[in-house]
Amino acid sequence: MKELPNPTFALSPVAMPRGSLHQSSHAVNTAAGLVPESSLGKISVSWARHQDEVRQAQRLRYDVFALEMGARLPKTVPGHDIDLFDDYCEHLLVRDVASEQVIGTYRVLTPAQAKRVGSTYSDTEFDLTRLRFLRERMVELGRSCVHADYRHGGVILALWGALAEFMARNQLDTMIGCASIPMEHNGISGGHAAASIWRQLKQTHLAAIEYQVTPRLALPVAQLDDTLMVEPPALIKGYLRLGAKVLGAPAWDPDFNSADLPMMMRIADLPARYRKHFSASLA
Repeated sequence: MKELPNPTFALSPVAMPRGSLHQSSHAVNTAAGLVPESSLGKISVSWARHQDEVRQAQRLRYDVFALEMGARLPKTVPGHDIDLFDDYCEHLLVRDVASEQVIGTYRVLTPAQAKRVGSTYSDTEFDLTRLRFLRERMVELGRSCVHADYRHGGVILALWGALAEFMARNQLDTMIGCASIPMEHNGISGGHAAASIWRQLKQTHLAAIEYQVTPRLALPVAQLDDTLMVEPPALIKGYLRLGAKVLGAPAWDPDFNSADLPMMMRIADLPARYRKHFSASLA
């Protein structure tokens, strides 16, 4: 198997090759109360150590983003979603233990790797100047997706448990990322759902002014109907339950045909019930 070309630089004072910062994969089963045995069986969570494992995540991303959501993706490798940030990221994988299929993924860009590549993906969509004082302990989460047959709380909690462990081990305390709302959401097309979700969330979950950012290509919310009562996508609702804040108005991503909300979650803001759930990881 081919090793990834860009080893991860130091997250702590000692530089280590990709994968060596992570513990071995662990199974998440019914004893943890995350995955009903009757429906899906066991899942496992691990960090990609080789390029072929990253390719599995990129194939899942292509299936979800291009085939399911209609995103226009670069044709770097047919059937894969690949961009210039992938080689600099750590890739978190959730597998169905029985089939060994990758059913969920996140990628994580660490502060050291963000310096190497020159920015985060979020920097391409938003002016993040106000977050500059957080960058030394801030990771970016991105390209999150779950296979259509596995979109339940167990997979998401498994991903977040591994992320909490990663953050604690490497003394990082802030996560940012772009959370997407499809232009057609809950049967509503044209961006009206995204505008309505933004109206709701800016009243209840908007970050303090010192953290607010501005989109480089803004969704034209003033031209859209923002009065609809529509729920955010499941991933955004999950972020909000974990104490995340919205950092500003949505950007429009024409390639993914989505509105992207800038979001930030700090470990200190994790609600008590989730801190208890992730207590072993955050100890």
